[in-house]
Amino acid sequence: MTDFAVHSIEDAGESKPLLEKSKKAYGFVPNLHAVMAESPALLEAYRTVAEIFDNKTNLSPTERQIIAMTNNRLNGCTYCMAAHTSIMQGLNIDEDVITSLREGTPIADPKLEALRVYAEKVNLSRGWPDESDVEALLAAGYTKQTVFDVIVGTAYKVLSNYTNHVAQTPLDKAFAKNQWSADAQPAN
Repeated sequence: MTDFAVHSIEDAGESKPLLEKSKKAYGFVPNLHAVMAESPALLEAYRTVAEIFDNKTNLSPTERQIIAMTNNRLNGCTYCMAAHTSIMQGLNIDEDVITSLREGTPIADPKLEALRVYAEKVNLSRGWPDESDVEALLAAGYTKQTVFDVIVGTAYKVLSNYTNHVAQTPLDKAFAKNQWSADAQPAN
């Protein structure tokens, strides 16, 4: 197995300014960012797409986390499942929503559930949802913009999920209490 470095700010080379921004934003450098620092292009792409997803879509924090967590679970990303669980807890997202996303079970709120299902369809179909999937999302009260904003969120998670798969990114202490395993989840 190839060993990938978890870079510090001091040894990050061209990625140093990006890791400094991460530390300022989070109070520490998440291991995901420290691993991504191997490729300044990857770290910049990830940070840029994350910022666009957070600030340029019309989705609420809960809705953005539904898209992120659905992709994290389907992609089997243990690091991102733990990290985003911690993020959702910090945002005071309802515990039943968090549990549903961690387990891949329906969310009680029908509109949020429609978003979860659509995000799942986009992921599982590799971007080929059926017209009926799009219509179900629109019927739930979302817009055509949301149809595409789900793709932005999916792209954001591909960058982090795939990085974590390849690098086997170690989980940060800050996220350890929310450790997750695909093997421990109930069958759908």
